[in-house]
Amino acid sequence: MSVFETTCGRVRGNDPDRGVVAVLGIPYAEPPFGADRFRAPRPRKPWEGIRDCVAFGPVPPQSAQLPGAPGWSPGDEDVLSLNVWTPAADGAAPGGARPVLVWIHGGAYTFGSGAQPDFDGAALARAGLVVVTLNYRLGFEGFGHVPADGADPCPPNRGLLDQIAALTWVRENIAAFGGDPGNVTAAGQSSGATAVACLMVMDSARGLFRRAIAHSAVGPCYSPELAGHLMEKVAAEAGVPATAAALAAASPEALVKASDAVVDGYRQDPYSGRHHWDPVIYGPVADGVQLPADPVSLIAAGTAPGIDLLVCHATQEYWLLDAVGSCAKVTTEEQLNRFAADYGLPDSVTRGYRGLMPGVPVGDVHLALYGDLMFGEYSSRLADAHARAGGRTFLSRFARQRGGSQPVAYAWHCADIPFAFGNLGEESIRFLIGGAPTAADHHLSNRMAAAWAGFAAAGEPGWEPLTATGGPLRTWETTDTTRAPAPGHWSDSGTVRALWRSFGYRPLLP
Repeated sequence: MSVFETTCGRVRGNDPDRGVVAVLGIPYAEPPFGADRFRAPRPRKPWEGIRDCVAFGPVPPQSAQLPGAPGWSPGDEDVLSLNVWTPAADGAAPGGARPVLVWIHGGAYTFGSGAQPDFDGAALARAGLVVVTLNYRLGFEGFGHVPADGADPCPPNRGLLDQIAALTWVRENIAAFGGDPGNVTAAGQSSGATAVACLMVMDSARGLFRRAIAHSAVGPCYSPELAGHLMEKVAAEAGVPATAAALAAASPEALVKASDAVVDGYRQDPYSGRHHWDPVIYGPVADGVQLPADPVSLIAAGTAPGIDLLVCHATQEYWLLDAVGSCAKVTTEEQLNRFAADYGLPDSVTRGYRGLMPGVPVGDVHLALYGDLMFGEYSSRLADAHARAGGRTFLSRFARQRGGSQPVAYAWHCADIPFAFGNLGEESIRFLIGGAPTAADHHLSNRMAAAWAGFAAAGEPGWEPLTATGGPLRTWETTDTTRAPAPGHWSDSGTVRALWRSFGYRPLLP
């Protein structure tokens, strides 16, 4: 087994497998419980001897049990760990240290981990990268508002602070694994993509990475008022006062259960506003200090021009959320109108989608509209803002689906990630891609992984960057294309982008 020297002590990884060494469950911070609960992460204390790092570490508190991934066990506290995949041999690339890709998983800021099988970094390591995945605090532990109560305030966005601590660990230690600490790409999908966008504009993350990959970024951020409102609802469900002391005395399991109860309450109440349609109750808070505003507005102001950015989103994002039952069904025009009103969508947007989708069920109109609202348009504006501010920006869309007019797998949320990681052989992702992968699927996966590797290595995914007035768009399909959309529209459908001109994203309020 391979042994690596870190600032906290030596770690031993697994035996090489097809030329790659996996070093799993390396702690990067102290357990965030006891006196450290709801606090910023503290650096890990050194250990004696060699620490065996051959299995994933415990996952943060959550109620989800994801296919092929470990679940949370109440009592597990050492949850801030990361995993490294690095090419074997001498630990150094022929031309020097290797580029590093740090993966931040999605999961509505509430579930998931760096141990999910579709995030295995071996294939990308064989493509020449050093790959890091990580765990960070989720749910109330990571993003719940904690009142000051006259004591030292507990910081908001603790999950983001954990990610910064992991990136700091990478800067200080990745050279021992053959990685270049000066050539780090922060990458993520869904909530992980938005986390990456937040890190791009946070002063405390400045200089920790030079490139960013954001697949299906979702927004906007929460306002402090909304975070406080949701905290009060969770505290009430947990049966504790809405104070820092009472919340800290409640067990992580109790707050997970209380959070699930709040989510279920929104699901059951069709007149509870935005949260009824997609009851996500945690997310980054634009507190005016750590995160001054939503990242799209800060990036538009030129906050991160020195960071290269690669953006992607899927063409049928919300069909997955519908298939797994995580969003409310829309079957009538009245429901569609209520949905639009709850999100403050202009009538021109809903009318436009109806006009672009004549004769289809109203539920499909809703899914198309919702997918673009939450992911497609927000991601496109992220790319738009960075390019117009002078940042080097690349835009792509994932459009691969399997089947005809009623596909067994849409080009939906999360389906692009196993293609980019090169993990199509994982049984747990068969539902996402519609069965066993075909030869064309493997070819697509190879192209997407090469784009990630090229971007992480030198900022070159394989097509030209956007300009302030438009640019090429890569569409990932089994036969992908790159073409220039209509001027001013950086989607393959300028008509769709034009419908959103009258809509503005603002921090979410109660």
